[in-house]
Amino acid sequence: MNKIRISILLLTISLLASCNFLKDSFTFKDKTKEFVETLMKKDYDKCVSQMALESEMGKNTNIDTLKLGLEEFRGLVEKNFGHNFEYSLMKSEKKRSTVESENTPPNTTLALIEFSNGKEFGVFQVLFDDNSKKIININTLDVKSPLPNMMLFWLFGILPLAVLLFNIYVIREIKKSTLSKKWLKYLAVLFFNTPTFTYSAVEGLSYKIINFQFFFGISFSFMGFLGSVWTFGIPLGGIYWLWKLKQHKIDEEFNTEAEKLTMTTE
Repeated sequence: MNKIRISILLLTISLLASCNFLKDSFTFKDKTKEFVETLMKKDYDKCVSQMALESEMGKNTNIDTLKLGLEEFRGLVEKNFGHNFEYSLMKSEKKRSTVESENTPPNTTLALIEFSNGKEFGVFQVLFDDNSKKIININTLDVKSPLPNMMLFWLFGILPLAVLLFNIYVIREIKKSTLSKKWLKYLAVLFFNTPTFTYSAVEGLSYKIINFQFFFGISFSFMGFLGSVWTFGIPLGGIYWLWKLKQHKIDEEFNTEAEKLTMTTE
């Protein structure tokens, strides 16, 4: 009973932490929007007030140098994208890696915020202080692409959804059959999905010959234009076991008829 209580407590804490992280992620988008709009108005004093200069990473910052950097950054954004943007959250994360340089600093969160001027889009990479939820550092990734045709992206989704439904159908047929060791057949349907085709909203169609797509043969990501991706594998496991099921059914019907003929002859 104590183990169950501890498990429930740990699960509750984990869920609350996840909810808080999700809430903070959307706060990061709003904070970035507010900061960039202030920046484009050349109100550098207000920009400075929105930055975490009291944090460990920002406490030794020279204000005059910071303002010069903000002015240069503003000019870069204006030159490439203009003034007015729509914003969307791609993702926020805390990186933990064995490579020290790839980790996010302690008590910080890295957010990727996609912004669009109606014709093209780019990505802000923003480092936030976890305590104040203020910006420590902001820059743009090397991304400047025309807005993709999302209609094509959603239409392509018909193919992976068809693979998903097909694999579910085969698993249901296996469950209803008289085959033995059904769990091995389920695994084959779930895991043997190859070659793999991927459609990215930005980069278009690509494929990999030797690449298994697990979990019913599909995956899906929707994180801004850059992170919108459909992937599906050819359901070789499902096709094979659907064929074997039909053969098994034919054999069962043949054996049944043979038994009837034997009984009639006797």
